[in-house]
Amino acid sequence: MTDAPSPHRTAPAPPAADTKDWTWVLERPCPECGFVAADVAVDDIGPAVRDLVPRWRAALARPDVRDRPRPQTWSVLEYGAHVRDVNHVFAGRLAAMLDDDDPQFADWDQDAAALAGEYWSQDPARVADELATAALALADLFDAVPADALDRPGRRSNGSRFTVRTLGQYYLHDVVHHTHDVGA
Repeated sequence: MTDAPSPHRTAPAPPAADTKDWTWVLERPCPECGFVAADVAVDDIGPAVRDLVPRWRAALARPDVRDRPRPQTWSVLEYGAHVRDVNHVFAGRLAAMLDDDDPQFADWDQDAAALAGEYWSQDPARVADELATAALALADLFDAVPADALDRPGRRSNGSRFTVRTLGQYYLHDVVHHTHDVGA
């Protein structure tokens, strides 16, 4: 007798690819979540990220954590796995900016990562723990940024340029926005 496939192993319909260049949030408030990136000081990033961790833990403990609100909108679990991975990606980018002169960041396709990682099938408690660990590590990295490094540059392969300051503002919008997306 073979084991029946897990109901969580079947890939749901992929969301429409998000091809927007969200760097505009560095210049104006986000109309969806209300975040104002320009108001964020680098010293505020670590504490803000730490404040989000319990909200993600609570969201990932919901009984409907795997339910998608619409077929092509991620579930809380999928958003949580994405935010966990965002923390890892930005930790690497911040470290590169602090260690190298004007690094170009490796491309990261969030949609491909979601499919490859089967976000929908992951264990919510494990995602909550991994998200917390990654978020707290990145918060510590931002806390340790010296004042004379705030204007160090880095760039994406599409040409978008960041400083350590604007990378932090951009990152914080991303994780705050996704907290808004899941109502946490």
